Amino acid sequence: MTDLSREYGDGLYALCAEEGIAKEVLEQLQALKACFDEQPDFCRLLSNMSLSKQERVGIVDRTLRGQVHPYVLNFLKILCERGALHAFSGCEQAYREQYNRDHGVTEACVTTSAPLTEEQRRKLLIKLGSMTGHQISLREKVDPQLIGGVLLEMDGKRYDNTLRHRLQSIHQALVGK
Repeated sequence: MTDLSREYGDGLYALCAEEGIAKEVLEQLQALKACFDEQPDFCRLLSNMSLSKQERVGIVDRTLRGQVHPYVLNFLKILCERGALHAFSGCEQAYREQYNRDHGVTEACVTTSAPLTEEQRRKLLIKLGSMTGHQISLREKVDPQLIGGVLLEMDGKRYDNTLRHRLQSIHQALVGK
């Protein structure tokens, strides 16, 4: 994450926290990040320097006015005006990290070979919450190559209890590595 992303994301968070709208704005930033990831051509258009600042800002305004909080809209306009839309993902990350710190949220990513059932997800959230003492924000991934088990990444640590990992460990033990 760049210094620019950190500065802008933290600045937006401070404003939104003061106004009591931090969660609403976080949800909107996350939705926009997902949209931008799915529609990279839109971001390329907004980053196209052959368009004037007014044209780029106008596109953002016409596309998002009434769809997002005015602070989010103005934030995106500022990024477009400064040719810094490429930093949006980092800004969202900085905002999210600050929100999580202030609200006792720990992010975890779980990778499984098949989607978790509601019951599995509920039990995992309870277990992780009791381990950390925090609310858990869970991101889920599916990787059929894991065969079975769970790969968990949380607090900068990786817990690999997958069948693939266990088979690799057995293989290494057998070949003497």
